[in-house]
Amino acid sequence: MPNLTYIEANGTAHTVQANEGTNLMEIAVANLIPGILGDCGGSCSCATCHTYVDPGWMACVPAATDEELEILDGALDVRENSRLACQVFMSNALDGLIVRIPERQF
Repeated sequence: MPNLTYIEANGTAHTVQANEGTNLMEIAVANLIPGILGDCGGSCSCATCHTYVDPGWMACVPAATDEELEILDGALDVRENSRLACQVFMSNALDGLIVRIPERQF
């Protein structure tokens, strides 16, 4: 089972085990990770699961779709490594992935 680390804006790290095929938003909500809201339930329509993928992992994460990029346009503090957690699915290839949570989601 792959591991994933969420880092809050204040620096608090939460390392959790994740099932393959589960998106990062679902994993965060199931593990009560602060700052990941997932208001739309993972339908890529709200940006309340905005995260920053650690730069060292960007090449390992599939590219964002046009739909995801459109939703991110409405998010706060968007960066080059911004991703919606509901659109990134865990796999063994992402074992050790690090994502950071923005200071605010909306």
